[in-house]
Amino acid sequence: MAKKKSTSLSGETKTSFTFPHLNQEVADAVSNHITSVWFNRKINQESDRKYSTFVMGRFTCDNGSCSKAAWSSGKVTIVIRGYPDNGYNAVVYNQRCKACKKLGTLTLDENSYVERVAYRLKKWAGVDMERPVYSKKETPPHKRELCEGCKSGYCEASMYSARI
Repeated sequence: MAKKKSTSLSGETKTSFTFPHLNQEVADAVSNHITSVWFNRKINQESDRKYSTFVMGRFTCDNGSCSKAAWSSGKVTIVIRGYPDNGYNAVVYNQRCKACKKLGTLTLDENSYVERVAYRLKKWAGVDMERPVYSKKETPPHKRELCEGCKSGYCEASMYSARI
C-alpha cells in the first residue's frame, strides 16, 4: 500500500485552495493514457468541462478558545475543471468548525486528490475505465452551513440532499 501523503496549509484560512504543486503527480498518474497535462492557475477562467466530487482531508481549528481541536472528512468538496489540450485545475473547498464556525486549516490527503483528478482527466480523454468503488464509512450527517463547497454551489452532498 502506498504511503499516505498529505499537504498541510498551516495558518491559511481561505474558503478554497488549489494545489498546483501536485501537477507532476497527476501527470504521472495519467501518463499511460495522456502524454501531457497542464495546470491552469486561472481558476476563474471559463472551462470546457466541470466535475464536482470529494477528496479526503483533516481539519484543525486554530481558534484557541474553541473546544473542537480537529476533525477528519471524507467529503471535502473538489471541483475539477477541464481546458483544451488536457489542461485542468482543481479547487478544494474548506470547512468550518462545528463548535465555533471559524474556517478550519486543511491538511489534504494528496493520494485522494491525485486519484480523483487523474480519474476525471482520463474520463474526459475518453479512456475506458471502470468506475472506482469506494468503501462507505458511517459519518455524521453533512452540515451544509459548515461546507464552503455547499455555499459555493458545488458540493455533491448538498446537490444530492436537495434532490431528495
